Amino acid sequence: MPLYQAVVLAIVQGITEFLPISSTAHLVLVPWFLGWQDPGLTFDIAVHAGTLVAVLAYFRRDWVDLFKAGLGWGDPSSEEIRENRRLLFYLAVATVPGGLAGFFLKSYAETDFRHPWVIAGALIFVALIMWQADRRRGLRKNLAKVTLADALIVGLAQATAIVPGVSRSGATITAGLFLHMRREAAARFSFLLSTPIIGGAVLKTGIEVWEAGLPPGMRWPFAVGVIVSALVGYLVIFWFLRYLQQRSFTIFIVYRLALGVLILTLGMGMRYHLW
Repeated sequence: MPLYQAVVLAIVQGITEFLPISSTAHLVLVPWFLGWQDPGLTFDIAVHAGTLVAVLAYFRRDWVDLFKAGLGWGDPSSEEIRENRRLLFYLAVATVPGGLAGFFLKSYAETDFRHPWVIAGALIFVALIMWQADRRRGLRKNLAKVTLADALIVGLAQATAIVPGVSRSGATITAGLFLHMRREAAARFSFLLSTPIIGGAVLKTGIEVWEAGLPPGMRWPFAVGVIVSALVGYLVIFWFLRYLQQRSFTIFIVYRLALGVLILTLGMGMRYHLW
């Protein structure tokens, strides 16, 4: 795999993993448009490891505080400790639906769900739902006000991201908006929730890659994939959370609709060359 392809695809992964536009769809489309070969499982684990590093690095203080609270460190009467303990429990509960979906539906996600009509339909459908959610008034709830029911609903939304084109961040943020979370709070909860899911996927496929060994010529592309996707992902999280403090999801909704229409337009060609 040429290094320039590794750089391009790592940048694509770093951007699309955290923006609500579907990283899976883009990692399928970009090689097809450019006439590149499928980068394969080894590179897939590299770029996902990079985005895991990004989200862990950005939210490192949050996770330290959450685990300290979960382990009983600090004053148990402190409101902050109680909130962090509660949030850690909610994140654990919300992770379950996505983990189950990945376990039982992984084979479909790699075959039937990758049909162009499915991806295009998911992009467009979630864009319309996101548009409805983004128009809601009363988006005042912060993370301290999230309930167990809220966490379960967002977790169920994350499970739908097993379908390429849905977008994990798109589904979870949209669910958060319907639950009256502020845009920035919905994105923050979504990113915290992504950590165990991405971590589990990296661990599972990483073991497979470790047992098989790196294919010839993949050492440098693998390293580049991890580093570039981590750097880009970190910058995207930084930018996106600040963007949402004052702006809506309109630009992402329009982009999803345009991409869905493009896939439908080129769908027959993709059917024979991609899927």
